[in-house]
Amino acid sequence: MRKARVVVIGGGATGVGILRDLSMRGVDALLVEKCDLVNGASSRYHGLLHSGGRYAVKDQEAAKECIIENQILRKIGKSCVEPTGGMFVRLDIDDPEYETAWVKGCADSGIEAKQISLDEAFAMEPLLSRHAVSAYLVPDAAIDGFRMSWQNVESAKRYGGRCLTYREAVGVLTENGKVTGVTLRNNITGDEETVECEMLVNAAGGWAGKVAKLAGLDVGVQPDKGTLLAFNQRLTSHVVNRLHKSSDGDIFVPHGSITILGTSSMSIPDPEDTSTSREEVENLLAIGEKTFEHLRDCRMLRSFAGSRPLYIPPGGEVGRSASRGFAIVDHKNDGLDGMMTIVGGKFTTYRLMAEKIVDQICAKFKVTTPCRTAEEPLVPEVAPEKKQAARQYFPAYGTDLAATRLGPERFDKVVERLEKDPESRELVCECENVTLAEVEEMAAEFSSFQINDIRRRTRIGMGTCQGNFCALRSAGVFAKYGKTPGAKDTLGRMKEFLQGRWKGIRPVLVGRTLRETEMTRALYELSFHVNGGEA
Repeated sequence: MRKARVVVIGGGATGVGILRDLSMRGVDALLVEKCDLVNGASSRYHGLLHSGGRYAVKDQEAAKECIIENQILRKIGKSCVEPTGGMFVRLDIDDPEYETAWVKGCADSGIEAKQISLDEAFAMEPLLSRHAVSAYLVPDAAIDGFRMSWQNVESAKRYGGRCLTYREAVGVLTENGKVTGVTLRNNITGDEETVECEMLVNAAGGWAGKVAKLAGLDVGVQPDKGTLLAFNQRLTSHVVNRLHKSSDGDIFVPHGSITILGTSSMSIPDPEDTSTSREEVENLLAIGEKTFEHLRDCRMLRSFAGSRPLYIPPGGEVGRSASRGFAIVDHKNDGLDGMMTIVGGKFTTYRLMAEKIVDQICAKFKVTTPCRTAEEPLVPEVAPEKKQAARQYFPAYGTDLAATRLGPERFDKVVERLEKDPESRELVCECENVTLAEVEEMAAEFSSFQINDIRRRTRIGMGTCQGNFCALRSAGVFAKYGKTPGAKDTLGRMKEFLQGRWKGIRPVLVGRTLRETEMTRALYELSFHVNGGEA
């Protein structure tokens, strides 16, 4: 029987941050996640590392937290953060009084907001609408949620932390009003096991209410769905925000070679609902084209959605009116000792959230080791001389991309594969410059149960062709290295991978996207009898 002093339920940003913090303080901790890491809100968002400017008017506490954590994450997670900078732009249809309040709010929150001329703004962002009337620069950035989360786990492992994916909590064990363990179901095999623990941390995000119910408890969590659009080119150099009261479709975030437009806000009953509709797509386009007037001329790659876990106290507001702050609930006050829930917040503040709850856990355990997560980098950087030596094996720009994705240990292993086997230098994914050696390395990982698990680590299928060419290639690699009973079903795994891509492509089937999909259909339906069907 497995044992851990603390079991953390939920492999989103907050959960992995808690695992890392506990492990660094010497507390034996195990994280369990019902799917792969960051399959919920921590990857289904716009990838914005907030400066806090978004909250400077209505929620200055959140704004102050964001700017502090922004600076910390830039330091400890350099390979996960692209320091694009941000630009807030007011259009002639936006309220000038809000601009005045925003400037004051930024100053009060400690956020540097530098006004620039319109000529400077148009030089920096040539596609920006000429209906802009003012612009400010802020320290926003783009952040890779997949990479940040896995690097937190890798850091935790160096201190003894453990992580199990595809393990779903299905029962909470108690005795005399105290938690004694948790029952887990292996979602690959269906087997169940019990893990003994002294403390259970519910960090399940939008699913926190469901986890609490396993222990007979109620937690006020309202899943709030946000839909986003991905475009096949980099429309902006900066993160561009509309300078008006927060609303739908007013943030553009550049990520690598693509741009993400988001987001909407819709209260939903079930966090599993990640569906998107043509109506939502049209709504985002209609709003977004006010900032970038030629937006509809750009090819959309896909739409996707995730659920924010908004904490709703009794009588609290929902939707955009709800606070983006976070809450920690000690269920000892509800009659169950040894269980705590953390909910709310945002990706930018995940490390702070983890620190606050781990402070409380350590106080209970009389552990006095201070938090060091703000000082120590998640992973060491790959040495420049190693990258230089490896450039002969990677495609152009591929070396730096692989180094940031892999970290030093895995980078060395991949380079060793590339040296020994020249065929492993072939590209599986041209869009993201992912070599066969890198996919092989990830496919051999103990935690890779599906092709999508490899996708989240390498970004195969997430580029501009959306899996047109890498789906078949990655299925072949997975058949060779995969550990699940169905790994050898190459066509089945390929269809599963393509179906995941199709779910996001279907709502944006117009213009260039429709033509691209016809090419995909020709490749896979005619050659392999694999079709899209319903998502």
